[in-house]
Amino acid sequence: MDAQRKLSPLKPILSRRAPLYTESKEDGDVKEKIEYPDGKVKQLFTDGRRIITYPNGTKMEISTDRKTTVITFYNGDVKKILPDQRVIYYYADAQTTRTIHPDGLEVLQFPNNQIEKYHPDGTEEIVFPDQTVKRRYDGGLEETVFPDGTVVKVEKNGVKTIQFRNGQTEIHTALSTRREYPDGTVKTVYANRGQETNYSSGRVRIKDEKGTPMPDKK
Repeated sequence: MDAQRKLSPLKPILSRRAPLYTESKEDGDVKEKIEYPDGKVKQLFTDGRRIITYPNGTKMEISTDRKTTVITFYNGDVKKILPDQRVIYYYADAQTTRTIHPDGLEVLQFPNNQIEKYHPDGTEEIVFPDQTVKRRYDGGLEETVFPDGTVVKVEKNGVKTIQFRNGQTEIHTALSTRREYPDGTVKTVYANRGQETNYSSGRVRIKDEKGTPMPDKK
């Protein structure tokens, strides 16, 4: 009688839609089960959850508070819509997870633990399994931070700057490679293989393209 009383408000609607689907009950925590002619099945549980199973095997579960939806597709993919509006999609074949945040941030996590982040401002960030981090900025700058602390920056014009843990900096251009040392010394090797070393004392040492030292400049 209790079960019939709980379902009674639905009877007028069910009677009008009788040609479209049939209603049945199951023991356990299933309060109501509706089967459609096309094979779709809706289940309402006593705790308020709803599960819809489609003919191809896809299943959608809606939480009691209606704020979380989980869709399990026939191919094993899973899509979750969370209360904070994040959308998480798991690709079964690729074993890859894609998370889209409300602010537009998109995160991909691969089975080898590589993580890719795509920010709304156009910045792309890749975290490799060895914890190397590569960032690409909207303006064309590319920055790579290695686990040992070395930082490599490549600008849109091709200029590469390498910052080492020991405080040294190396700058590569089409015309030269310059190494800057913490004590202020700067050594430049030109495209023609000529070299110039500027010491913090003001001394300048030059070598020609053959490596022959030239008289020092002071």
